[in-house]
This record gives sequence, structure tokens and C-alpha cells, in this order.
Amino acid sequence: MKLVIDANIPAADQCFVPFGTLHRLPGREIRATDVADADALIVRSITQVNQALLAQSPVRFVGTCTIGTDHIDRALLSERDIGFASAPGCNAEAVVDYVLSSLLLVSEREGWSLLARTVGIVGAGNVGSRLQRRLQALGVETLVCDPPRAEQEHVEQERAEERASKFVSLDSVIERCDVLCLHTPLVKEGPHATYQLLNAERINDLAPRTVLLNAGRGDCIDGLALRSRLAGKGDITAVLDVWEGEPEIDAGLRDLVALATPHIAGHSLDGKLRGSWMIQQALAQHIGRPSQLRFSELCPSPALAELTLQQALPVEDALRLCARAVYDVRRDHDALHRQVRKQGIKKGFDHCRANYPLRREFATLTVVLENGATVLEAPLLAAGFQVRCA
Repeated sequence: MKLVIDANIPAADQCFVPFGTLHRLPGREIRATDVADADALIVRSITQVNQALLAQSPVRFVGTCTIGTDHIDRALLSERDIGFASAPGCNAEAVVDYVLSSLLLVSEREGWSLLARTVGIVGAGNVGSRLQRRLQALGVETLVCDPPRAEQEHVEQERAEERASKFVSLDSVIERCDVLCLHTPLVKEGPHATYQLLNAERINDLAPRTVLLNAGRGDCIDGLALRSRLAGKGDITAVLDVWEGEPEIDAGLRDLVALATPHIAGHSLDGKLRGSWMIQQALAQHIGRPSQLRFSELCPSPALAELTLQQALPVEDALRLCARAVYDVRRDHDALHRQVRKQGIKKGFDHCRANYPLRREFATLTVVLENGATVLEAPLLAAGFQVRCA
């Protein structure tokens, strides 16, 4: 079996060599000629898997080691009876780490308390639901907008003769929240379309001092309208990990946002390995060859496995200290600006993604609490760290 695989997929040898010969290529450079004699194609989000790529290919299985699937022509695969698998939830914890790291940084810069804010979460899938759980465990008020889920659960509630709903409208989120986090897939058409979900009108409706964070899909925000708001009134804060037109992102918008990162919110080593493992399991099932590979076999020990706090700190100071010990979002912001200066927008953006440094998830760090620091046990657990009271 010949497998064409994105060269940036980790643990490829452990996961896929048992199935056959690997042909590694940068994801953005995979062409029809490369898959003309391939049996399987394993990609990440930057490879467009469509008719142009697969027209003359004998590929019988496509796997994407990512949550999102909008880069895959699912209808084409179904029509040609090509097996398909994605990795929903594989990097969801990493994206939540990114959000918390970003919000803790912005709150420190601007002098407000995250714990006192109301956070609106748009999209309650694998990422949004996990973010809500962590924020609620920290005592942060949250409101959730997810029309498809609200519609489905409304039907289920009516069957059970219930009337309470845990979802609110997008306009209500915009009106009532201090922080707005987007975690929606890209849906271009239909009643639940998310293309430019935050259009010019809604961006204009954001209250002054609102923090807007997008770690979902770039096309869900009207970038020109956001740039206009930031360059004009300049009274809101934006954190963007995803962009319209990647990798040729809007340099003007990049320079105006508080944090600009190159679509790496989910790029933890743990998340990537989990994605590789999930597709390995799916491919094994597809070809009828059960796999005994365990996810734990792929994960190395973290460089920083333990951190000790001997005295109590203010809760948000403790959260920032532990978050930055594992993942400091400023590194990715600075790297994007540095590489763009060296190589230009497109090459700089892709360079950051292709050469992303090792990053672990909050859950790989055990925080040891001694003396009065034990009062921090609950918030550190809520944020996603392991905790041991000495």
C-alpha cells in the first residue's frame, strides 16, 4: 500500500509504516500527480481534497488528522465510495489552552479580571463545550450560541415536555457579553451558515472594550469590517488565530489585533499525536487490520512535568504562571511577526506552521501545592492542570 501523507503529521512512522510505504510531502504541495498511484491519502487542514486532486487517483481512503473537514469534498468521497475519517476533538483541549492563555494575557495587559467577565461562546462543539466547562468551573459566567444544537435540543425538549434552553441567540451574546469566542465550523450556505457570521453590522454592534477571539474559521468574520473598527474607533480588542485567505492574510488587520497567531491554536504535540492515532485506528478498521497501538505509546514525557507553589498567589496570577510555564501565546504572536518581516506574509505564515516548536497541553503539568498554596487547588484543576497537595 502506498500512502501519501502530509510531512508535518507527527508519529507517521509509528502510525502508518505498518500499512505500507509512506510518501511525505508538504501539505500545501500535494498534487494530483502525487496521488496518481496512491492507495491512501493522509492530510491536515491545508490540503484541498477535491475533484482536481483525486480525478485520476485510485485512492480508497482519505484521512484528515484534524477536527475540521471543510477542506474535504465529502460528497465526492461518498460518490466514489472512498473511505473517510477525521479526528473530531483531537486538539480541542489545546485550543482551550490557547483561549485561556490569550484571555489571561489580554486581561493582564488591559487591567481587568477574567473571572469577573461574561464570556460568550459561539459554537458548542468539541472546543466550545470544553471551553464552557473550564470557564464555568473557574466561576466565569458563560453564554452559549449554537443554533444547530439549539434546534436539535429544542425538538428533544419538546418531546420531553421541557421548555428550558441553555442556548441564546448571537445577538444576545453580542449584547450581554464582555468576551466573545468563536469556535464554529465554516458553513457557507443554508439556515445555519457561518460565513461572515460576524458581518459589518454585528462588528459595529460590539460594545466598547469587548474582546473578540476567533479560533474557529477565518471566514466566519468580515475581516475588512473588523479592520475598519480597530483602525477607526479602536475601542475593542481582537485575538485572531484564523484568518481569511490563509496563508496570504491581511497584513493591516494583523498589525491591529492584540494577538495574531498563524492558525496554531490546536497545535499541541498531544493534539497532533491524538489526531495521527485516531486516523491510524480508522485506517486499520477500514482495511480490516485491527491495530494494537495505544495512544499512550506515542506520547513522550513533558520537559516540565511538575511545578511547585509554596505560597498562595492571587488566583489569576497563579493561572498565568502555570499557563505560561506550559504554553505562552506571546511566543506564537512574536514568531509570526518575525517571520513575516523576513519572508513576507505567505511564506512567513506557512513557515510558522511548518516549523512549529514543541508544545504540550496544560494537563501534562502537575502543580504541587504546599503550605497556603493549597487554596489554589480548585481553580488550577478547573483550568486543566493536574494538582497534588503536599
